Amino acid sequence: MTGPSPKPRALTVRQREILLLAAAGHTGKQIARILGVRSSSTITYHLTNAYRALGAKDAAHAVALAIHHGHITLAELARIAGMETAA
Repeated sequence: MTGPSPKPRALTVRQREILLLAAAGHTGKQIARILGVRSSSTITYHLTNAYRALGAKDAAHAVALAIHHGHITLAELARIAGMETAA
């Protein structure tokens, strides 16, 4: 039996923004284009740091933890996803 997981560290504004876009289904290249970042490697860097901050094993786990700890709300995710279908 394992103990309770430690409380995750706070996400930076950029980590949160990128994680939210990733949760909405965007690829690293798409996120880079949306945010005006030159390289998808920068997006990967921020996502990796967000996973570490949250103590996540992978993207799905990171999103679940971000929602659970209030870094991302379901309303925000729905709004981002809604923007995609409206575009």
